[in-house]
Amino acid sequence: MKQRIGMIGIGLMGRGIATNLVKHGHALALLDHPGNQPLQALQAAGAVVLRSAAEVAARADVVILVLTGSPQVEEVLTGAGGVLEGLRSGSVVIDCSTAIPSSTVRMAAAVHAAGGRFLDAPMTRTPKEAAEGRLNLLVGGDAAVLEACRGVLSCFAENITHTGAVGSGHSMKLLHNYVSLGTVALLCEAAACAHRHGVAPEVFVDVLARGGGGGTALERMRPFLLSGDASGLRFSIANACKDIGYYNTMAADAGASREVAGATLAILERALTQCEPGTHVPELAALLARPER
Repeated sequence: MKQRIGMIGIGLMGRGIATNLVKHGHALALLDHPGNQPLQALQAAGAVVLRSAAEVAARADVVILVLTGSPQVEEVLTGAGGVLEGLRSGSVVIDCSTAIPSSTVRMAAAVHAAGGRFLDAPMTRTPKEAAEGRLNLLVGGDAAVLEACRGVLSCFAENITHTGAVGSGHSMKLLHNYVSLGTVALLCEAAACAHRHGVAPEVFVDVLARGGGGGTALERMRPFLLSGDASGLRFSIANACKDIGYYNTMAADAGASREVAGATLAILERALTQCEPGTHVPELAALLARPER
């Protein structure tokens, strides 16, 4: 069944999601925002662009958020002119952002108090899979609400995993990103050390790939390590800092060990002070290989 969908956050990931939603025939309303990717193609396909989040929510059965993090989600939902001001009774808010679980639980309660329903459904994979409709979704919330929304989610997701109660989707996303980005940070540090010891990049990559260092993280790093091509992992150091910072907050909230997570955050924060805005994570290897001043 075709639904009226509102989307807030048309960045690299959001644009792919929106494109697939209109391709499947859903009526789409978008929030006009300077951070959006170009909207002309979506408008030509029938999407409507509105000035406030409340207007978007008032036209939607399902509101999908694809935002940077918890502060942006909280502002869009509860701020002046926000989603909760226009939310229709029974509508579903689906938060595909990466967020701090404790914030997610608060936002879900606010949505429920306003008469809506809530799922946290953060994504894994990249803008390429978003455009192809092949994202992975980690969904927290009521199983019946997920089933009611599965048709919409399937427009842009290949794998949909129900992780448990509200907040568990965002918890699992932070666990996933900590493991994946933490592994990449370790590889970058090792690659920088290899460079200083005169180990050829192709030898470094080949030996790891044939042994215990092989895996997805190495394959995403391989193009940069061998030829300086950072497109294998189009994820900025700034976003990595944000996500690992969120993981540290989540771990602290739970009283969980976070020594390795703290070290991972420290190396990313230091790199952030040394790189240009938008620098991708693979370039951390080159930053660490620079002579120390």
